[in-house]
Parts: sequence; C-alpha cells; structure tokens
Amino acid sequence: MIIEIILLLLAIPTGFLIAWLARDELVSGRKWFRVLIVVSVLVIIWSWLTSLIYIVWTMGFILIVALISLIKSKDRKWTRSKI
Repeated sequence: MIIEIILLLLAIPTGFLIAWLARDELVSGRKWFRVLIVVSVLVIIWSWLTSLIYIVWTMGFILIVALISLIKSKDRKWTRSKI
C-alpha cells in the first residue's frame, strides 16, 4: 500500500510538469479537464464499489493531474507565454 501512495503522490509533480509543458493549451482545455475530473470521480466510485482497486489508484492519479491542470489554467502568470 505504501508503494501505491508514493505513486499517487508522484501525480503532483507530474501534473505541474505537464501543465508547464502545455501552458499554451491550458486555457482552451478547461472544459476537458472538468470532464476528466468528473469521469475520474465516477469511475473511482464505481471501481471502489466493485473492488477493482487498481483502477481506483489509476483514476486517482488522473484526477490529481487534471485537477492541477485546471487550477493552473486559471493562473494568469502561469498561462502567459514566455517569449
């Protein structure tokens, strides 16, 4: 269980890295981040009820990455192009 928690915590730096690499697409992808978050939560609930724990961890990872991208898409300093 410790390995799963460590891998889930690695979603935080992964989310920041992906958001930094795709800064120009964060604003246009807000609706898709919201869709990813809702679908992830629904799949987490369904998988937890059906005892498919590996899917719960995977969707948790996706949820964290999408949540960080959604939060960073509203940060004006983050989404401004660095030319």
